[in-house]
Amino acid sequence: MKEHVTADGKYQLIHTLILLLCSLIWGFAFVSQSVGAQYLGANTFLAFRSWIAVIFLIPVIKAADRFRVRKGEPTGKPRNRTQKKLFLTGGALCGTALFFASAAQQIGIAYTSTAKAGFITALYVILVPVISIFLGRPPAGRIWICVGIGLAGLYCLCMTEGLDAINRGDVLMILCALIFSIQILLVGHFNSMMDGIRLSLMEMLTEAVLSTIFLLIFERPTKEAVLAALPALLYAGVMSSGVAYTLQIVGQKGLDPTIASLVMCLESVFSAIGGFLILHQTLTVRELAGCALMFGAIVLSQLPHKEREQGGIRW
Repeated sequence: MKEHVTADGKYQLIHTLILLLCSLIWGFAFVSQSVGAQYLGANTFLAFRSWIAVIFLIPVIKAADRFRVRKGEPTGKPRNRTQKKLFLTGGALCGTALFFASAAQQIGIAYTSTAKAGFITALYVILVPVISIFLGRPPAGRIWICVGIGLAGLYCLCMTEGLDAINRGDVLMILCALIFSIQILLVGHFNSMMDGIRLSLMEMLTEAVLSTIFLLIFERPTKEAVLAALPALLYAGVMSSGVAYTLQIVGQKGLDPTIASLVMCLESVFSAIGGFLILHQTLTVRELAGCALMFGAIVLSQLPHKEREQGGIRW
């Protein structure tokens, strides 16, 4: 029997709280990204953030390996050519998808509020099962209801004055959510084959290299700008990319995947709270209604359910 089935209530509560902390860190990361966008270009911010995460994750991996050795368990280090090839391929693919998704997010957040950015990005929770159709895994029928509710929320949030109200940031956030959906599917595929923290390291390293290349080609950051954005870079690099990912791995262990997804999508709520408390950003009643509809769609898509057939559609 799987571990999450036999875990007692206290164990479930502790791991749920760990993921709640993870979503809190990710939610407030939208604030740091918004602040960083005021000083640095998207590729510069991503490059510094990713290299900081790489530096942070190296000692985390060493500590995790020592812990496993003390418990008499094997480390997650690739042992042969096949495992090394899988590690490099998986990390490169996941990192490339992460780079383009993060770049779209970092560019877009300069043109929209942190609340809108958080809720639009969270659409990946709905988009992942929709994309799975093309992988031969059609979603349950209720997902289409969630898509409809999510689109209605997106309309209220972004189209306050019709199509003309959609700005560049909103479009980039939608693109970000789509690419993040692909990244999540890639991570889900490769994570079962290798050590999760090492996959994260290779993913971050790939993103760091790609963003550095684009930085050298398109951007010329100044020392003063980097120093001004340093607090935001440290938070995004250490807390969001390093700590939160590690918390996700720990928190998901032994916890029902449905509960885990539901808790982590709360990052959209925390992004709105962070934008209000720190950046003093507010939303109109219509925009708040849009956030509520989108969050409702996200929650509905993740609630436990029993599958049944009706007209060939799984519900």
